[in-house]
Amino acid sequence: MLQLYHNIKSRRKELGMTQTDLAHKTGYADKSMIAKIEKGLVDLTQSKILIFAKALNTEPGTLMGDLTEAQDIKPILKTKKAVSINVLGRVAAGIPLNAIEYVIDTEEIPEDLAKTGYFFGLKIKGNSMEPEIKNNDVVIVRQQAEAESGDIVIAMVNGDDAVCKRLKIYADKLALISINSEYDPMIFSSEDIEQKPVKIIGKVVEIRRKL
Repeated sequence: MLQLYHNIKSRRKELGMTQTDLAHKTGYADKSMIAKIEKGLVDLTQSKILIFAKALNTEPGTLMGDLTEAQDIKPILKTKKAVSINVLGRVAAGIPLNAIEYVIDTEEIPEDLAKTGYFFGLKIKGNSMEPEIKNNDVVIVRQQAEAESGDIVIAMVNGDDAVCKRLKIYADKLALISINSEYDPMIFSSEDIEQKPVKIIGKVVEIRRKL
């Protein structure tokens, strides 16, 4: 299977594509996941291999190292185990993330990824994160209370429904920034963070678009 990840890297470079470019084309929030994939540290499911093949303008069989019969990849792809996670229509303050009334769908993630934490999907509403994340996209989120500056996060503000924004951390404040420049950044002082409060509830690790 290491051949797959070597071929992804080689094809990306052949096309003059950066890791960030490939991340955007395949639904990941940033280049860090592409770097891990190209090192063979992340297993790809069958559906994800197909997405990579399309993004790299090639065939799945070619990425897998089989240049003659793409059908030979089918038995290999079926060995990839996946875990089903809930997709939520919204995340409201004080409501557990597994609250059944907000589950609108399910998605599958690789078993190896699922072992690294608790994950959920969230259906995005609005255009504040366009063009990277569009209305009705589903983001795959790892539940966590902390994140690094530059991460795309799900945050709870003022006890309202959670928002999806890019996090920027300063010495005495933080900002939740929309990718769409029509929206002003949401800036919070240290006092705001404590009093409102402002809470990070998860980091976006993948973006899935329904075609």
